[in-house]
Amino acid sequence: MIDFVLLLLFVAYAVASGLHARKQASRNAEEYFLAGRSLRGWQAGCSMAATQFAADTPLLVTGLIATGGLFMLWRLWIYGLAFLAMAAIFAALWHRSGVLTDAALAEQRYSGRGALALRSIKALYFGTLVNCIVLAMVLAATLRITEQFLLWHEWLPGSWYEAWRTAADALGMRFVSPVTTLDPSIASANNLLSLLAILAFTALYSLTGGLRSVVRTDVVQLAVALAGTLAYAVVLIVQTGGIGEMLARLHDLYGSVRASALLSMAPSGADRETLLAFGVLIGLQWFYQMNSDGTGYLAQRAIACRDEREARLACLGFAWLQIVLRSAIWVLIGVALLVAFPATPADAQSASFAATRESSFVTGIDVLLPPGVRGLMLIAMLAALTSTVDTHLNWGAAYWSHDLYGRLLCERLLGRTPSRREEVLVGRIAGALILVLALVLAAHLDSIAEAWSISLIFGAGIGPALVARWLWERANVWCELVAMLASLVAAPLVLYGLDADWQRMAAVASVSTLAVWLAGRYAPPERPDTLDAFYRRVHPPGWWAAAAARCGESPRAPLIRLRQDLATLALAAASLFLTLWSLLRLLLPPDPGATGWLPGLLGLALAFALVPLWWRPLAAAPGTVRA
Repeated sequence: MIDFVLLLLFVAYAVASGLHARKQASRNAEEYFLAGRSLRGWQAGCSMAATQFAADTPLLVTGLIATGGLFMLWRLWIYGLAFLAMAAIFAALWHRSGVLTDAALAEQRYSGRGALALRSIKALYFGTLVNCIVLAMVLAATLRITEQFLLWHEWLPGSWYEAWRTAADALGMRFVSPVTTLDPSIASANNLLSLLAILAFTALYSLTGGLRSVVRTDVVQLAVALAGTLAYAVVLIVQTGGIGEMLARLHDLYGSVRASALLSMAPSGADRETLLAFGVLIGLQWFYQMNSDGTGYLAQRAIACRDEREARLACLGFAWLQIVLRSAIWVLIGVALLVAFPATPADAQSASFAATRESSFVTGIDVLLPPGVRGLMLIAMLAALTSTVDTHLNWGAAYWSHDLYGRLLCERLLGRTPSRREEVLVGRIAGALILVLALVLAAHLDSIAEAWSISLIFGAGIGPALVARWLWERANVWCELVAMLASLVAAPLVLYGLDADWQRMAAVASVSTLAVWLAGRYAPPERPDTLDAFYRRVHPPGWWAAAAARCGESPRAPLIRLRQDLATLALAAASLFLTLWSLLRLLLPPDPGATGWLPGLLGLALAFALVPLWWRPLAAAPGTVRA
C-alpha cells in the first residue's frame, strides 16, 4: 500500500508542477524552453544529472561490469572530461551567446545563406534523428522493467485485455525485451500499454509547464532515483553478507584471476592491442562526440541559468553527481548482482549475454528486494525514465518550434514573425510527434549496449567542428557541414568493414578531423564583421588573434585565456578522477587490512587538496573574463 501511495504522490507532484508553470510557460518561447533564463546552478546541475540518470544507463552499467569489469566503465567515466570542459570553457560561452537553441548559434557565428542552412540541418539532425534514437534507447530499457512488474493481462478484465491485445498486434510492431519469459504477443501488449501510460503522464507535465516544470520535477526525480538505487545497493550488500563476504564469494564463484580483473579499474593482464584499444577509446570518445561542447540539453541548461557563474557551477555539480556519486552506487549494485546471479563461462559465450546481464538489474529488483524497497526502486526507475523523456521532449521541440518553424518557415519562407504563443503551441505539438517516432524506434532495439555503441560511431565525427567554432576563428560553416557529412558517410562503412569499436572510432575521428581542418584552411572564411560581433558578444578563448586585435584587445589574450581554462580543466579532472578511484578503492578494497585502505585515503586527501586551485576560477563572479 505504501508503494502505491508513494507513486501517487510522485505523479501528483509532477502533474501539479506542470499545471502550476503552465501560465508562465505559455507567455513566450524563452519562458517555455529556457524557464525565463532564471535557473540557479544547483537546479540546472541536478536536472542534467537526472536526465543522464536514465532508465537505460544502470542496465548498461550492469552489462558492462559483467562483460569487462570496472575497467569497461571508463567508457562512461571519461565523459567527465567533457562535463568539466563544459564547466571550465563552454558553459560561460553558451550563456553569453544568448541563443535559445544551440542550432541558432550557427547564424550568430557564421555569415551568409549557409548559416541558415546549417541551422536548419542541425535542428533536424539533433532535434529529430539524435533525439529520437536516444529516447528509443531509454524506452527499450523501460521494456525490461515494465515487462516484469506491470502485468496488465492479470489485472484487466479478460474481454478488455483481449481487445487491447488485438489492437496492439494490428500495429505490426513488437515491444518485447530480448529476454522475456512471456508470450511475445502478451508481453508486447503489456509493454505498449505501460509505455503509453508513462509517456502520457510525462507529456502532461513537460509539454504543459515547459522547462521550468521539467527542472522542478527533475530535482525531485534525481533525489528519488539516488535514494532508490542506494537502498537497492544496501539491501544487496546485506543479503550477500557485507562487502567483505561479497568480495570473497566473487573470488569463489569466478576464481581469483577473473574476480580481480572484474574489480580492476585498470586493464588487468592486457596485451598490447587491448591497451591500444583502451587508449584510443578513452582518448577520443569524450571529445569525438556530438555533445563535445555541450551541444544539446546541457547547453540548454547552461543558457537557462541566471548568469554565467551559475552556468559553470551547474556543469561542475553535474560532473561530480554523474561521475562520482552515481557511479559509486551503481558499481556496488553491479558487483553484487554478479554474486546474486552468477554467470558461467558458457553464459559469457552466448550472443545474448550482454542483454541477459543488463536485465539482471531488473530481476534483482523483483526477486531480491523486500516490498517497501522494491516500491521505492520502481519509483526510482520511473523517475529516471521520466526525467530523461521530459528533457528530450522540451529540448527536441525547441528545434522544431524556434529553428524550423519560427526562423526557417515563418521568417525566411513566409516573411512574417510568428507570435510568441504560436511558437509555444508548435513546441507542444512537436514534442508529441517526437514521442511517437521514438516509440516506433524502440520496437526495433535489442541490446542497449549495442545501440549505444552504434550511436557513438555516428556522432564521433561532429565533435571537432563543434569545438573549433568556439576556439578557432578560421572555422567556417563548411567545417560543421563536412563534419556531419563525414560522420554520416563514414559510420556505415566502418560499421560494415571494421569489427572493433576502437578501430571504428579512430577511423571516423581521423576522417572527420581531416575534413574539418581542410574546410577551415581552404573554404572561404567568415566575414570579419560577423567574427568581430561574435567575439565581442561571447569573448571566446583560443586562436582569435585577428578578431581580438580588431576589437582593441591584445592578440595574445584569447590564447592566454585558453591556457588558463585548460589548466583549470586539468586540475578539476585530476580531483574528480582521484576521488572516483579512491572512493571505489575504499568501497571495494583488494586488501581489507589496515594498509589496504591507505592508497584510497591518500588519493582522497590529494583530490581535495587540489580543490582550491580549480574552485576559484570556476566560481568567479559573472562577467569575469581573464586576460
